[in-house]
Parts: sequence; C-alpha cells; structure tokens
Amino acid sequence: MRSVTTSLRDFFDRLRSACNRVLILDYDGTLAPFQVERYQAYPYPGIPEILDRIRKTGGCRLVVVTGRTIRDILPLLSLDHPPEIWGSHGRERLLRDGSHEIVPVPDDIREAIDQARSWAEDHGLGKRIEVKPGCLALHVRGMDSAAAQALIEKVGKRWRTAFEGMPVDIHPFDGGIELRTGGCDKGRAVETILAESGPDACAAYLGDDLTDEDAFRAMKGRGLSVLVRPEYRETGADLWIRPPEGLIDFLARWEEVCTVQVPK
Repeated sequence: MRSVTTSLRDFFDRLRSACNRVLILDYDGTLAPFQVERYQAYPYPGIPEILDRIRKTGGCRLVVVTGRTIRDILPLLSLDHPPEIWGSHGRERLLRDGSHEIVPVPDDIREAIDQARSWAEDHGLGKRIEVKPGCLALHVRGMDSAAAQALIEKVGKRWRTAFEGMPVDIHPFDGGIELRTGGCDKGRAVETILAESGPDACAAYLGDDLTDEDAFRAMKGRGLSVLVRPEYRETGADLWIRPPEGLIDFLARWEEVCTVQVPK
C-alpha cells in the first residue's frame, strides 16, 4: 500500500484542477460508528455539517451508497437537503430532485424472502432480522462471539437450502450475514455512477466493510478508494484512514477544494 500522505496529496492535487468531481460514501462504519441498536447509528459529530457544506458548494456530485434502505438512512443522515442516495446495495435510488427509483424483485424471490422472514420470526429472531428490497439481513452485533457465529452458520445454512437454485447471494458483513438478490451490489452502483459522471470525473469512494470491496474493485484505475476503519484489514482499497479524525480531515480537504476553486 502506498504512503497515505503521498496518495492523498497527489489525489487532492488532481481534484483541485478537476472540472468534474464525484464523492461516493458508504454509511455504516464509514460516516457513522456501528451501534448494537442499528437505528441509533448516527454520524460522527460534525459529519452532517461537513456534508451539507460540501453539497452547498455545488462543486461536486455527492452520493451515499449504503446497504440500508433509503427510508431508514434519511433520518440518520439528518440533512435538510439529502444528497443522491443509493440504498439496499444499489437496488433503490433517490435522486437529487427527490424522485425515487427501485429495481424490481422477481415474485418468486420476494415470496421466498417473506417465507425466510417468517421462519426467523418463528425462531425468535424477528428483532435481529432486517428486511429490505431484495435483501434479508441477520444482525448479531451485541451477541457473544461464539453464539453469534453459531447463529450465522445456522441461518446461513437455512438460507442456502431455502434459496437453492435461485439467483441470490449470501454475504457476511461486519455484524451479521445478508441474503441479497443478484444484480445489485455497491460495485455495480459505483460503475453506474462513474459512467454517468463521464471519463473526466475525479472520483473517490470511502467505505469500511466487506460489502465495500465490490466498490473498491469498481474504482480501480478510475478513482481513489479509501478504507475507513479504526483497525486495518486486508483490502483492495488504495489507502486506509482512521475515523473519525482521518475521515473528518479528508472531508474537510474535499470541502476546501470545492469551496476555494470551482473550475469553470
């Protein structure tokens, strides 16, 4: 991995001279610390204010790409004017004009997800299950590590049997396991965002989790990918920063570039 100082300096030099800037941000673990109660996972102090100032500069395209639903992420972000948001790993999209798009889920998969949710509720897991368009997530944060791993294995086995032959993927994430309908992930969301932004875009993606690795791969050769975590892990990202200090510094530098110099 290259020097963080050198990588950031080179990147922000390019960003200053760019006419087309794109900042793409994951939410949980990146903008906000993880919480046992996932609906209490608010951003690090100061983050909403920085994001709002970046948006107001008009100097870049600001996008949040998250595994959460758009419905759930909006009150957590607490922004008067939300940015563009891709929710449910890209299956939902909230545009800046307020319009909402969603990729439909085949009826048979939707029915199977409903049955899987009912099974979880019947086994006392209702509070740990999150239902999203085309997705079903089991959250184990706050459990004893051995019990959490045993539950992940039990539920994963059930899902693999129930969804055998269907176009779905089962992925671990930091704090659980998720079943996701094929065709949507953060990497495909990033690919679409970059294609829409054009070949001259100077772009960065910040994320923390295994689900962000798809996005890191999509950024290769097309922009900067940044792992945001208190502790380093193996990753395809270009560099690593620690939250909240490293994250706030990165966003403040981005704001400064967009504020001081907006190319014509």
